Amino acid sequence: MEDEELAMKAAKRRERQSGPGRTLHDAEALESGDADIGFCGWLLVGMSLLLMVVTLPISIWMCIKIVKEYERAIIFRLGRLLRGGAKGPGLFFILPCTDSFINVDMRTITFDIPPQEVLTKDSVTVSVDGVVYYRVQNATLAVANITNADAATRLLAQTTLRNVLGTKNLAEILSDREEIAHSMQSTLDDATDDWGIKVERVEIKDVKLPLQLQRAMAAEAEATREARAKVIAAEGEMNASRALKEASLVIAESPSALQLRYLQTLNTIAAEKNSTIIFPLPLEMMQGFIKH
Repeated sequence: MEDEELAMKAAKRRERQSGPGRTLHDAEALESGDADIGFCGWLLVGMSLLLMVVTLPISIWMCIKIVKEYERAIIFRLGRLLRGGAKGPGLFFILPCTDSFINVDMRTITFDIPPQEVLTKDSVTVSVDGVVYYRVQNATLAVANITNADAATRLLAQTTLRNVLGTKNLAEILSDREEIAHSMQSTLDDATDDWGIKVERVEIKDVKLPLQLQRAMAAEAEATREARAKVIAAEGEMNASRALKEASLVIAESPSALQLRYLQTLNTIAAEKNSTIIFPLPLEMMQGFIKH
């Protein structure tokens, strides 16, 4: 899968480089730079070799260099890239006076995207920050095609974050962080391909809302919860009234059911409220008083 992705990127790079007005060169052209140093160049190289031979063994310590496992060395001979591309890891040989080299770190580098004030699609101002993981994939392009690949990647990440979030509304920013991060990674990876940079991962760290907006959202959520609670209470009252109606219909069918309900109520009161004194009276006596 990774090989297919690299092949597609190489094809895109060749397509872009074949367009009109293209000034950047691909890695193969850059790595064959010492083939055309001219007669004077070869003369200087010969003199440098002669100087090295004359000053042996002292000069050997100036000609042998070491790069670590995670580094690559880009050698320039008379200002041109030395054929063969990046050297390392381990020992490599340079000529005094005519050769110079630059070490490039190939390890994964991380940096934080500073908080960016972004105006979303629905006109809400939010502050968003993130983190980017990238590494140098082609040391030759990272040195020859850009002055400072690290600073350029940092600035491009800030701009990309603002551009991507500007096309989203607030709800999408809060819920679709993974999709936004993937879109940023794809955009950054395509833009830094000519610099020899591989963007491995982008993550959105935090989304900060204005204080007034936080209060408004909290009030809206509280109002929504209160409305839901009122609806649930109303539904409960409606169900209870229906049950009471059905119970009244059952009691109306049998007069003795009312007497049993009366005795059950007395039993409940005696069990729960022991300090209350109840004097039960027959319902027939109450009806006599009502008639008088």
